[in-house]
Amino acid sequence: MSTIREVAKLANVSIATVSRVLNQDTKYKMTEETKARVLDAITQLNYVPTKAQHRKSSNTFPTTELTAKIGCILRVTKKGYNDPYYMSILAGVEKQLRTVGIDLAFIKSTAVLNDKNSLVTTFSDTLDGLILMDPLNDDNYHFIKKRVPHIVGIDTLRDDIDDVGYDHLQNGILATNHLIKKGHKEIGFIGGSGESQDLKDSKRYQGYLIAMHKAGLPIHNEWIIDCNWNEDECVAKVDELCKSNHYPTAFFAASDLMAMAAMKSFYTNQIPVPKRVAVIGMSDIEMSQYSNPPLTTFHVPKEEIGTVAANLLLSRIKGYQSLPQKIILPTNYVERFST
Repeated sequence: MSTIREVAKLANVSIATVSRVLNQDTKYKMTEETKARVLDAITQLNYVPTKAQHRKSSNTFPTTELTAKIGCILRVTKKGYNDPYYMSILAGVEKQLRTVGIDLAFIKSTAVLNDKNSLVTTFSDTLDGLILMDPLNDDNYHFIKKRVPHIVGIDTLRDDIDDVGYDHLQNGILATNHLIKKGHKEIGFIGGSGESQDLKDSKRYQGYLIAMHKAGLPIHNEWIIDCNWNEDECVAKVDELCKSNHYPTAFFAASDLMAMAAMKSFYTNQIPVPKRVAVIGMSDIEMSQYSNPPLTTFHVPKEEIGTVAANLLLSRIKGYQSLPQKIILPTNYVERFST
């Protein structure tokens, strides 16, 4: 276990300077270069402040749920906190925690925590538990894992923590098969890549590929659209495809937001949905029933995912011990008029 003395030595500063960085002490002036050296040393050595070390090494838990300090790392799009899918999960988390008198201590995004100063200051104090909605890069994840005794993920695919979600691979297969059963032989995919920045790592995309291969249908690379979960980028790329006059008869969009963005582009290009192009989404966010036409999708129990994750985290904080659990909640098909 690293010590504050080792951090100071690596950063070539005094122990007092390291302490000031950890405590965000602005009483004494410090250059940004000095602060950056200290933050780099902290992350390199995986230094855990004494208070947090003591808490993690002990076997004690809060005597009452009301004293538990819980944070949340929220997955957001490039536009910020506007994804109704994750907002619904967050609502389920907050609602369940409030039944036992707990408010989230903080809600941070991955983008914010990619700044080392924010990462270190956010986790410099004792935390009982964390709801993690983003898998994070390995460096940030392991930094946090050393400082937080109990973490429950939402579709993070991390094997060493509890995880709650739905079967992305199976739902990718089901959504694509729905279009195949409707008679479509030319089917495209719209989605986004995760932390790896590689669409091939997407389970929903893998499900699409499995269904297409099993049905013996060709896959055209120009019909595979990686829009990075950005609606504007999705509209622009679908618009470009429409103008090429070479597009499929159906699309599986890996989220309802991307499905509706695509339908906006089809509308602008006077391509009727579903007469010329059918579209199926994934998640059943509230606004999908009001799109034009209303979106066919798979309902994901978003608020329930948040509720289950919060309950599992509370049980861990109270002392429940077992191997990491993977809880998969069921989805159900919602037929509307876009297919």
